[in-house]
Amino acid sequence: MPHIVTDNCQRCRFTECVDHCPVECFHADDEQLYIDPDVCVDCGACIPVCPVQAIYDVVDMPDDKERWVTINKARSSALPIISTKQDPLPTAEARRAELGF
Repeated sequence: MPHIVTDNCQRCRFTECVDHCPVECFHADDEQLYIDPDVCVDCGACIPVCPVQAIYDVVDMPDDKERWVTINKARSSALPIISTKQDPLPTAEARRAELGF
């Protein structure tokens, strides 16, 4: 099962996950990252490095996050690949504090 980025990434866009991914499956817009489920190799390397716990394996995802499977598939196909770590958004630290991390 692929891994999925959820709404915890919104207004953060920390990209530590990108550096740990062995394939180029991450895509980004101005607000967050997305994973292309057709490229993800399900290694799980991205999960422990996400500072806001935004990434889930589909089988472990809470029910209230299921809509993110469709969102990741749609958005990743329309956005550029992110293959290197980038600076987080200016709102990232405030968002991380809001989420309690």
